[in-house]
Amino acid sequence: MWNWLKGLFFGGILGGAIGFLIGIFSFPYFFPPPPASETLTEAETANPVATGEFIHANPSDPVHYGKGRVSVYPGLVFLGEDFEVGPGPDYHVYLVPKADIRASSDVTDTMYVDLGRLRAFKGNQKYPIPAGVDLKDYPSVVIWCQQFSVLISPADLSFEGQARGSQGVKDQGVKDQGVEDQGVESQG
Repeated sequence: MWNWLKGLFFGGILGGAIGFLIGIFSFPYFFPPPPASETLTEAETANPVATGEFIHANPSDPVHYGKGRVSVYPGLVFLGEDFEVGPGPDYHVYLVPKADIRASSDVTDTMYVDLGRLRAFKGNQKYPIPAGVDLKDYPSVVIWCQQFSVLISPADLSFEGQARGSQGVKDQGVKDQGVEDQGVESQG
């Protein structure tokens, strides 16, 4: 009789814990935040620095995808109206000092700049760039899942007045050591 009660008790605790964890990880899929609709001022759009397009880096992975435009202006990164990524936990927007990002290992081996947590899976969003960041040293913007260290979607940037591939990245693995710590956390 006691063995049956112990089994029922521990089974209930284990089942509840597993159910709770599944609920936490599936929550963004069932209840995504509303699409973002932030706008840019005329002053913010006066001097575009670079543009790019988010891609589905691994077509065999139906969960981690992204699409849409990204524009970089002095002091901010703007995700366009057509921006969309597959839902998931703890997504962040990174500037990465490496071109042609296609795998998670391309990001983990670099000193990226964290611009903050992604506020919505769809729509217009803007993210401030910390002072002192030389945008020419960052030819990629990526959406990254910090919780699982997974690349969600990369965007290769084309800088205004330069052909693709000549972004001037001198040393792709080294940058000012304090910039990552200056990442801007999103509000809301």
